[in-house]
Amino acid sequence: MPRDLPLNSLGLPKHPRDTRVVVAMSGGVDSSVVAAMLAEEGYDVVGVTLQLYDHGAALAKKGACCAGRDIHDARRVAEAMGFPHYVLDYENTFRDAVIEEFADAYLAGATPVPCIRCNERVKFKDLLNTARELDADCMATGHYIQRKMGSHGPELHMAADPARDQSYFLFSTTPEQLAYLRFPLGHLASKAETRALAAKYGLPVADKPDSQDICFVPNGNYAAVIEKLRPGAAEPGEIVDLDGRVLGRHGGVIHYTIGQRKGLGIGGLAEPLYVVRLDPESRRVVVGPKQALSTRIVPLREVNWLGDAPFDSRADWQVMVKVRSTRPPREAILRPLSATEAEVELIAPEDGVSAGQACVFYAPEGSRVLGGGWIWRGR
Repeated sequence: MPRDLPLNSLGLPKHPRDTRVVVAMSGGVDSSVVAAMLAEEGYDVVGVTLQLYDHGAALAKKGACCAGRDIHDARRVAEAMGFPHYVLDYENTFRDAVIEEFADAYLAGATPVPCIRCNERVKFKDLLNTARELDADCMATGHYIQRKMGSHGPELHMAADPARDQSYFLFSTTPEQLAYLRFPLGHLASKAETRALAAKYGLPVADKPDSQDICFVPNGNYAAVIEKLRPGAAEPGEIVDLDGRVLGRHGGVIHYTIGQRKGLGIGGLAEPLYVVRLDPESRRVVVGPKQALSTRIVPLREVNWLGDAPFDSRADWQVMVKVRSTRPPREAILRPLSATEAEVELIAPEDGVSAGQACVFYAPEGSRVLGGGWIWRGR
């Protein structure tokens, strides 16, 4: 590879025409704009869309990624911009790597985040390997996150637009993957800029609404999906307070999440009650006052560290953390217990910290993402 060529817009010392880029196309406006942008710049673009679940179910559902309509839309964008497009059947992989764990986690009383597992185990693993097999120089996606070069190599940073930032869902991206991935939309100031680009390129998806649901969960009805995957999962049980007193009955632990207030069916009490714990073995939903939700110590496992020094090279790290995707980063002390386990001490307590969610680490200043781990109940 010639070393005297200037870096192209993807940071590679090659002419765009000699740079093959696999673009992961969901059929939405974001990945479509990425593909169109790179095609217009002269890159050798190859679009790839994953079929992640049964088309029959997909075609009956609107507003989710990777459904039959979305595959059709991705293909139309490829045809309009003149680059090849392939659909890969990852249904079995997706079920084994994402859906089965999602069901098991819910049955165990956790609140899983399947979109993170999909990025980790499917898109940035199997699809990335497919991109390499296609002799691609890199793989680009429509995620709103930034990849910046630092003194120790590529770094992960939050998107320029806080409202669109997807760093919470990409914390498990490894340094090796980050070296190969590109995120061309991360620097945009707003989604309006993305849609303006889609209109500029004349894309048929320019006005397509954003997906709202998890792709295999129609209308956000998690319980219905779990019951289909695990017949008999919605067994009734008791709603009890922190002292074990029975306050009511429920139709299945899978219908509840930590921090839930509405839909408990318990009235006539002096103060509102919240779900503070789920006990699937005894089929009990434990409720209590809001203060019972407060947590300061958060145990983590499967930690992915993106800092420059080894994770366990220090006794603790001063960081900012997110314990839910919708919450702003908060001050915390991160204490490694091993290369992949840790304990986070929140400076101010958080409500509704739930097993199965991610805890994502950020640098105390600036936009850098330092990794994260999966919240669990501890030993």
